Amino acid sequence: MIEDLLRELTPQVLAALVRRYGDFDACEDAVQEALLAAAQQWPGEGVPDNPRGWLVTVASRRRIEMLRSETARVRREETVASWTAPEPASSADDSLTLLMLCCHPTLTAQSQVALTLRAVGGLTTGEIARAFLVPEATIGQRISRAKAKLQGARFAMPPVAEQAERLAAVLHVLYLIFNEGYTASSGASLHRVELSTEAIRLTRQLRTLLPAEGEVAGLLALMLLTDARRPARTTADGALVPLPEQDRTLWDTAAIAEGTELITSTLRTAPVGSYQLQAAIAAVHDEARRAEDTDWREILMLYELLEATAPGPMVTLNRIVAVAMVHGAADGLALLDAADPAFDPALKGHHRLAAVRAHLLELAGDRAGALAAYELAARLTQSVPEQRYLQARAAELGGPS
Repeated sequence: MIEDLLRELTPQVLAALVRRYGDFDACEDAVQEALLAAAQQWPGEGVPDNPRGWLVTVASRRRIEMLRSETARVRREETVASWTAPEPASSADDSLTLLMLCCHPTLTAQSQVALTLRAVGGLTTGEIARAFLVPEATIGQRISRAKAKLQGARFAMPPVAEQAERLAAVLHVLYLIFNEGYTASSGASLHRVELSTEAIRLTRQLRTLLPAEGEVAGLLALMLLTDARRPARTTADGALVPLPEQDRTLWDTAAIAEGTELITSTLRTAPVGSYQLQAAIAAVHDEARRAEDTDWREILMLYELLEATAPGPMVTLNRIVAVAMVHGAADGLALLDAADPAFDPALKGHHRLAAVRAHLLELAGDRAGALAAYELAARLTQSVPEQRYLQARAAELGGPS
């Protein structure tokens, strides 16, 4: 599809323009106009032999036109003249360099993540806002401020010492891009495969660049082990299939083998980090031939380590589920009630919290409570497959006891 091709090429074209002309904000405007031209022309005229080069050329011409019309025309005439005939587009993929630029140390961590999701991941402002659990206007302001701060920043891969400084933000960005692709926060489809595929691709590149970084390997392993289940996560009509009910013969065994080998070797050789622990949890799930064979005690131990390493409300929520699976639903509900007052207000309005409560109430035999919680979770989610699944669970509980 042309739309998928344009999404894939967008960060590459933007990177090429920023490298050549600077001024992130203006380059992004030029790229958007080139994308619009492609969307209008390609369906009728056909996709060019070199679509990336076509986009770079059109965007470059638009950027030159913008430069000519600016008030400082006299000072820029000589520079603009030298750009009048754009060079042929390089075949190099600068997506990773763009990723590092978006995680520039002059930006706050929140701005780094928001800008990179927008420029490299191709997510809309609304999708980023849902990933952060904050208002859309807040994300829009962060992106605008970030692009303004990048005015004049040099487009080049930073030195090794600076790469390490930016690594935490880069990993978080890739993690969020993958998550939005694996479980879309809104829309009719559960998956946005182009996003999860791009996140895996960029993480592979990052591991090539930083092969000694255990958390890079951990994140790649986590993505592979999680994405391996994607073929079994939906039915033919797009309905969500929860993990315990999935046909595990549909899982991608090659991805599981690669991810398991990667996390096993990394845990032996690198300092333990949060992505490695999440990958280890995913490996335990993937190693179980049947849902009932899942080693929940090991998962609980890993979540306890994860909570000590990288505490957060979602980690706490998942640890509570593991407690319920090991010690019983009553223990899980007690912990959920105890933790609830400390949860961020944004999480309290997130469907995941209501869905976990519904699941634990159902396990505890409280049909009425589970029904109400499933209905609440269905109202809170903007993902159609998740909404339908939660509504179906509520419907199953709505009959006579």
